[in-house]
Amino acid sequence: MRFIFGILALITGVYSLLIFIRIILSWFGDMVSGKPVEFINMITDPYLNWWREKLHLTFAGFDFSVIPAVVVLSFAQNIFKILSISESITLGFMLAQILLTIWNIFSFIIVFFIIVIVIRAIGYLNNSDVYSPFWSFIDSVTQPILYRMNRIFTGDRVGSLLREIILSLIFLIILLVGGNLLIMFLSKILYNLPI
Repeated sequence: MRFIFGILALITGVYSLLIFIRIILSWFGDMVSGKPVEFINMITDPYLNWWREKLHLTFAGFDFSVIPAVVVLSFAQNIFKILSISESITLGFMLAQILLTIWNIFSFIIVFFIIVIVIRAIGYLNNSDVYSPFWSFIDSVTQPILYRMNRIFTGDRVGSLLREIILSLIFLIILLVGGNLLIMFLSKILYNLPI
């Protein structure tokens, strides 16, 4: 039985990798094509489309339905891995996996906003054309969070864009690092539960 769970862990890991490749390829649109791309699309799109149809997680032009799709695969892979090693799962392990899964969703969103805000900072420092469609899109994603961070830390309604960017990046990085440390600590406690 352990061997079967090991094979299932391997299959879910490979499938997760194919989905990750599919996500990266989708960023390039029609610039990337060919038989390998069609093969990856044929294998991964039914699974991803199911999540898109059920959740409708599109925000500012980004499809976030891939997050729970990947998280579920990661959760399943971890369960299969543990079952391939020990054939038993404790309540503490399950609780730790649920906690880690929830944190993975939040940390992905935090990293996404960090990346988008860094892109906005680069554009600001390079005096990029703020009226181009690309920068308008970036602003539509970053402005709500920049505005809220500015209000939280300074109380001002309007602040300099650079100050908003710096405050938001500092806050998000502290949130990411602090959250990782807290989740690691809590999951270690949960893993060690005797039941």
